Amino acid sequence: MKKKLLAALVIAMTMGVLAGCGDGENGPSSPVSTLSPIIADDPEEPSSSGEPDAPSESTPEDEGVVLENGMKSGGEKHTIGQRTVVDGKMQSWLTGEWKDEAIANRRNMAIMVPNNKRGGYKDSSPLMKQMGISYASIIYEAPVEGRITRLMPIFEDYDDLEFIGPVRSSRDYYIHEAMSFDSIYVNWGLAIPWVELLVESEHIDNISTDPVIDNSYDRAFERNKDMMPGAATEFTGVLNVKKYAEGVEAKGYAKEYRSTFVKAFEFADDGYLATYDDCPDATKVYPGGTQTNSGGYGSHQPCFEYNAEDRLYYRSQYGAPHTCGLTGEQLTVTNVIFKVCHGSRKEPNNPKSDYLDFVTDGSGKAYVFTNGKVIEGTWERKGASDPSYGNYFNPNPTLYYDAAGNEIVLNQGKTWICCIWDDYEEYISWEK
Repeated sequence: MKKKLLAALVIAMTMGVLAGCGDGENGPSSPVSTLSPIIADDPEEPSSSGEPDAPSESTPEDEGVVLENGMKSGGEKHTIGQRTVVDGKMQSWLTGEWKDEAIANRRNMAIMVPNNKRGGYKDSSPLMKQMGISYASIIYEAPVEGRITRLMPIFEDYDDLEFIGPVRSSRDYYIHEAMSFDSIYVNWGLAIPWVELLVESEHIDNISTDPVIDNSYDRAFERNKDMMPGAATEFTGVLNVKKYAEGVEAKGYAKEYRSTFVKAFEFADDGYLATYDDCPDATKVYPGGTQTNSGGYGSHQPCFEYNAEDRLYYRSQYGAPHTCGLTGEQLTVTNVIFKVCHGSRKEPNNPKSDYLDFVTDGSGKAYVFTNGKVIEGTWERKGASDPSYGNYFNPNPTLYYDAAGNEIVLNQGKTWICCIWDDYEEYISWEK
């Protein structure tokens, strides 16, 4: 087991640098014309029909094939078993990687972070800085009104951070998703009445600030214009991590994962790589295509570009690498998930309101990208454990299945989840 730990730590340190995706000037034509995603570099070629390709000569047997880096292929069949403590460390529920036991057991925080192009309103302003976002284990992204996206990074390892920000206001579907990870939810501002009812509920542990709620914990937040010079005031709010911890203590929230928590991801075991040899290649992945559309992702056209050397996806948006405002490093993840959800406008009869709503329970289509492959399947999240409270309190995780009904196994590392409005699924595309 100690050898497995050492191997995992060595692999985690071998990260390279890769330039981000461009604007797609010479790239694929988009949007696609059907609900089935296409290979972006050939608009006339349909995606996989769901039938697996013929097995290659290197298709792994149960024990897998030894790869160049010493790992074995076929991690889909070899997953992490019971998590145990080894030399003070255990495997994270969020990444599968070995971390200090206290961090691996500590309840994570899910914090609302804006994803606007600039923190100010002038076209000459620099791209907005998102301080500390590279420390997140999971990043959840979804559309909001104005047809842009907002991020919800989920942190478990944040002891080295003094501030995280900017922090922005909440939307109710983010809270629904945060509850599936037993997160303590963090937001500055909210939508009335939908989020107000949630954050004041005894079911939602939160560190929030807003004058309209009774349980606001203002002291954990502050304005810091020095960290984001030139930004508009609403983009200068940050979370003081030390005071966040004091707030968790003062409110009496459970500090470790509660009994209702159920792991959300299945990860390949140490020494194995989930290779998915029979699945199609996907090395440049676009949740909103490469042309402007109103699905939320069309405004900033994010791209995840796969680097086979370190097996990471490098995130770009607004035609430039998407970086952490604290480290300056381009954001990378090991897994990318597109969760297609039914979406709608909350107040369809009010032309002045574009507040969105997404159904995060039930089931739908899913696209999982790992190791340069795409696995097409479904997601499923069982209903709320308290029927009287309905969709507002659901601790059950979202699980992802392939076309054969097997749970999809992720590779150890960070994961980016894009919630995609089903009306705009047609824009999903990727390149071989």
